Amino acid sequence: MKYSSLIEKLLQSQEPSIQWKIKVNVLGMDRASAEIKNLEKQVKNSARVKALLQRVDDRGVLRGERSVYDKWQGTHWVLMTLADIGYPQGEKQLFPLANAVLKTWLGKRFFNEFTALQKADAYKLDAIPVMQGRHRTCASQQGNALYAILRLRLEDERIHQLAERLMYWQWPDGGWNCDKNPEAHNSSFIHTLYSMRALALYSKHTGNKEALERAHKAAEVFLKRKLFKRASNGKVIRPEFIKLHYPLYWHYDILGALKVFAEMGITQDERLNDALELLEKKALPTGGWPAEARYYKKISSDFSLNADYVGWGGTSAKQMNEWITADALFVLKHFGRLM
Repeated sequence: MKYSSLIEKLLQSQEPSIQWKIKVNVLGMDRASAEIKNLEKQVKNSARVKALLQRVDDRGVLRGERSVYDKWQGTHWVLMTLADIGYPQGEKQLFPLANAVLKTWLGKRFFNEFTALQKADAYKLDAIPVMQGRHRTCASQQGNALYAILRLRLEDERIHQLAERLMYWQWPDGGWNCDKNPEAHNSSFIHTLYSMRALALYSKHTGNKEALERAHKAAEVFLKRKLFKRASNGKVIRPEFIKLHYPLYWHYDILGALKVFAEMGITQDERLNDALELLEKKALPTGGWPAEARYYKKISSDFSLNADYVGWGGTSAKQMNEWITADALFVLKHFGRLM
């Protein structure tokens, strides 16, 4: 195997979550196996997870947050992170956190709507504005919440409401957008990626066929643009889309998109090849992939805008980032490019 030595290196990582990503996501080990169950206990007891949960009190509530959406330290983001790094599923400790997220993203405003003709009108009511027949709401909020809750197996009957809202808000081109410009008619990569991902996982958990159909319709938003190119002229949509980041939070890049397509099993479409080849070209001569940019501005135990509780390896043009590398290997495995 082309990347066998790199895989072996990551299996020796000091981070149990990196080991988990390799064993489960790349090597395909069963989460129900004794080995992985034991590894997930190590993840739960790791210094990283303890830092992420440091503000959770005896009631299971994250103290001091203004909103579950506080970037990047609010409950919403903590659950997203835990879902990605191998935290054990169905842990009672997390149910109050999941409840807080569900209450927020299923608030009354998300079930009310009004017609707005101009951008200034879109903020006049505490409800979802509809402009030119399109719901203008940041659906990645409900999408990421649904995905994280399902991955962590913290769900209750309210997951169906999250999925229903996502399907109800879907735009004609298959995606979602919160752009308050009345003339905006193309979906946003950001809100579409995470809503699509959530509906695909929801369908897998519940057997809901409509959700899967909606997710596959959303995939066309990316495929017709080869994940990072303008459909009109083939130029890169945004420079940030072709840089590698971890974590992405609600942002977008080609690795994050390929990761979602791998999860959904959409791996045979030739329109993905440009993004895959670009990812492979970004591999370092010494092995692995770097983090080329980052979205957390600092590491802090105190609430601070755009701060995270923990670091994720920093950025470097020459050094491997384990988190990026583990995800890149996951993508290449599912696209048959590890050989």
